[in-house]
Amino acid sequence: MIISVVGPICAGKDELASILVEKGFLRLSLADELRGELDRRGVEITRKNMQDVGDELRMKEGIDFLAKRIVGRIEGNCVITGFRSPAEVKRLREFGSKVLMVDAPFDLRFSRAVERNREGEPLDLEGFRKMEERDLGIGQPEHGQQNAKCFELADSIIVNDGSFNDLRERIDEVLNAIS
Repeated sequence: MIISVVGPICAGKDELASILVEKGFLRLSLADELRGELDRRGVEITRKNMQDVGDELRMKEGIDFLAKRIVGRIEGNCVITGFRSPAEVKRLREFGSKVLMVDAPFDLRFSRAVERNREGEPLDLEGFRKMEERDLGIGQPEHGQQNAKCFELADSIIVNDGSFNDLRERIDEVLNAIS
């Protein structure tokens, strides 16, 4: 089974993927591909730099280039994170991927962002809103960030507004329903 995970910032995509890894899934990350690209270029790894280089490469290599880079590593049960373009999601659907969206209320996601205090990410409400607008695709070209269009492709939505155990239970319910 291949699971593609989409969702807004700080909704719990990485936690969902970690739970699936515990269940024996191989984890692949489109964002790790971008981190590798920034390393090769000697560019600092920040969210903005990853977005900018991702936008540049989607324009040069095609809007599904990140998905093309990882398809050769898919084997068995796989969970894939880091989507920014619906073309990436659609490319993985060709391999039978199910798309799970994880979501949480905006205020909860903002408090998680403040708590994790990731370098290069804003810790003020206005900065968080602006970052999310870019992620969602507001004012972005087709080769830019297009998360909102990725969300529209979800087969199932998991609301992550409780404990880690609540998330685990919701994942089990969805896996039972789609397998």
